Amino acid sequence: MAKSKQKYYTVWKGHRTGVFESWEDCKAQIANFEGAQYKSFLTFQLAKTALKGDYKDYVGKSKKLSSNLSESRLKLIGQPNYNSISVDAASSGNPGIMEYRGVDTHTKKQLFHKGPFQQGTNNIGEFLALVHGLALLRQKNSKRILYTDSRTAMSWVKKKHCNTKLTRNPANAAMFVLVDRAVLWLNTNSYSTVIVKWETKAWGEIPADFGRK
Repeated sequence: MAKSKQKYYTVWKGHRTGVFESWEDCKAQIANFEGAQYKSFLTFQLAKTALKGDYKDYVGKSKKLSSNLSESRLKLIGQPNYNSISVDAASSGNPGIMEYRGVDTHTKKQLFHKGPFQQGTNNIGEFLALVHGLALLRQKNSKRILYTDSRTAMSWVKKKHCNTKLTRNPANAAMFVLVDRAVLWLNTNSYSTVIVKWETKAWGEIPADFGRK
């Protein structure tokens, strides 16, 4: 079995900040810390340099995609509509520490961010992000569209139900409070926002991506 590569974890906001050499050490700093900021790096030097900088300069900075799609296919898909909001979630483990956010698709300015939550899943995060985006756009009476790269989340929103098999427990209680609130919102509100699947193969990672792949 191939040995996994060593990773180093920068924590900008947590119980303790710094560079940590294991996920367990990193997790101890961000667990139950509202608004924790962290990211993994392949070398200690990169992690140390990042610590001196701003979290926002590193989150979502993923490699540009070299598309394998044909030119005709790319032309058919077209370009994304930048008059929009993009949402995404990240989960370290399944279940694991989960967070989600929404950004302006064009500028990548963060519009909302929730988490980290304990014992969550990526699907739940994607669902919560979508509903959060819908509620925000409805509140602002905005005609912008909403992008997600999760077909599962789109399906759950359409059905107005979070179809997770995750068991509720004290550790993830705070997350499920938001899940229940999201389901209630979907069942008691109407919206005209168009939800669109982000074409990752053509456009690269969604702008709200946390860049932890």
